[in-house]
Amino acid sequence: MKPMAHLGVGIGWRPEIADAVERLSGLDWVEVVAENVCPGHLPESLLRLRERGTRVVPHGVSLGLGGSDRPDAAKLAALGERAVALGAPLVTEHIAFVRTSSPVLEAGHLLPVPRTRDALDVLCENVRIAQDALPVPLALENIAALFAWPGEELTEGQFLTELVERTGVRLLIDVANLHTNRVNRGEDPAVVLDAIPLEALAYVHVAGGIERAGVWHDTHAHPVPPVVLDLLAELRSRVEPAGVLLERDDDFPSEAELAGELAAIRAVVTAGPAAPAAPITAGSADAARTEPDPIAEPDPVAELDPVAESGPVAESTRTRVALGQAALLSALVAGTPVPEGFDRRRIRVQARALAAKRADVVAKVAPELPVILGGPDPYREAFLSYAKDRPMTSGYRRDALDFAEDLLIRDLPADPAARRRLTIWWRDRAGAKPPRRIVRWARTLSGRAA
Repeated sequence: MKPMAHLGVGIGWRPEIADAVERLSGLDWVEVVAENVCPGHLPESLLRLRERGTRVVPHGVSLGLGGSDRPDAAKLAALGERAVALGAPLVTEHIAFVRTSSPVLEAGHLLPVPRTRDALDVLCENVRIAQDALPVPLALENIAALFAWPGEELTEGQFLTELVERTGVRLLIDVANLHTNRVNRGEDPAVVLDAIPLEALAYVHVAGGIERAGVWHDTHAHPVPPVVLDLLAELRSRVEPAGVLLERDDDFPSEAELAGELAAIRAVVTAGPAAPAAPITAGSADAARTEPDPIAEPDPVAELDPVAESGPVAESTRTRVALGQAALLSALVAGTPVPEGFDRRRIRVQARALAAKRADVVAKVAPELPVILGGPDPYREAFLSYAKDRPMTSGYRRDALDFAEDLLIRDLPADPAARRRLTIWWRDRAGAKPPRRIVRWARTLSGRAA
């Protein structure tokens, strides 16, 4: 592959730090969560950055290309629209699954796919579908995980290498996720970096986290630790990355702290010569390709063709992947038994983390709910109780409405004034009257039966 077009050092753009991002000196580019912007109504801050020549890359979180279902055409179209609106040279997503269709469940989080031949076949076909639908090239990110799948057939390096060879997709390597998987799954980041095709590197993510009780939580809400910067240096010793980006999603620090973290990243990136990427061997993605690279100058939007077209994945293969993912996700969000072979303690930790994240996000998309329920603590207690047997089946806004309706069905909150306020809040957003008592009973019984 030809070298990636230069991006430089950037930061994840978030509304909470938009003003600070605009003031950061030496900022080369930004990345925006694709689902958080509307193509027809881009935030003024992003428009100003674009006018200054700052590149903007949309980063998707909801495609679920590692899931058993084929990619949703509407989600692909929406991601493509954002790429065009932002003038992006590429779009990025994750090697993860986020939902199941039978039963209908949403994780609200990026979950690891098993490193099996079946899962790789499904992922490769889903990636090719996405590549055909998107107007710009696609790069995929390795994710952080709290647990491993039993019975895996491939290492991380083998899985990623074959993915690149079969699809021509670029890689977005998150060095913080490599550290997470070292702590949580015992995987050596240096071994992974040695094994993956670094010539396919699009850019790099750097982020912070925290360790609790032997589990590393990839929070994106803590400073970047030295161990993650050391991994960035490890990668830098092997290849010069076209771009490196700082991610921060919560507990945003001061502008000076953000600038300091970017300076630390820039110091690593510019320290000393990098070794060239490993040469491409026969049989690799580029051995049979002479087309221009998809994101090398001067043609940043030409697509890579996969090395060799393969037939469609058998439905039986997708079914096997679907059954495994449904059993796992049901255990995580619906309280069903943990499938055989998984670390039960880790699955419990993940389940609690998913419920907590769900409560936090619902509070952000519906900030009136904690106020109506008497504060953050009563809200959180009520929501976590609701979430135990009410898994998310759609997005977070729908989840907020379902939570409010569940409270009303149970004649909660106990305070009549608060219940009236919640009824008005629910009615204004649901566009309907709260269900009558007999309907509430029926829904409650059906929910228990399910």
